[in-house]
Amino acid sequence: MLNYLPVLIAIVCGAAVVIQARFNGIMDKGMGTLESVFVTYGLGGLVIALVMLVLRGGNLAAFRAMPWYVALAGICGLVIIGAISYSVPRLGLAVAFTIIVTTQFVLGAVFDHFGALGSEVRPLTLQKAAGILVLLVGVWLIIRD
Repeated sequence: MLNYLPVLIAIVCGAAVVIQARFNGIMDKGMGTLESVFVTYGLGGLVIALVMLVLRGGNLAAFRAMPWYVALAGICGLVIIGAISYSVPRLGLAVAFTIIVTTQFVLGAVFDHFGALGSEVRPLTLQKAAGILVLLVGVWLIIRD
């Protein structure tokens, strides 16, 4: 049976991404991409630090046991926020997110198929490949406007 909590959380996440993209686009146009990324990460970092300390007292010592490359998640986050901040005001929300989300699906399918970066191997089936093809056609239809 489907657990609806993760689905609800994913929906909230999707909405938050679109709202954040709009806000970052406004900041990008008003003060620049680097500055909008700084404000986003600076305020977000401050808030999560406070929440982490209040709720758990912080467990950052466990980070030492992680593989070194997981620290690149922060760099990826900077790229994500910077790319969204830059592309949304120039392409619009629909076009920018069509490209972003389709890229996520394609790369996710490749990672799953090959078990990249520790992913569980989930072979690319004909059905999944057809779905990706439909997404790519959708991108083409949306960006040609």
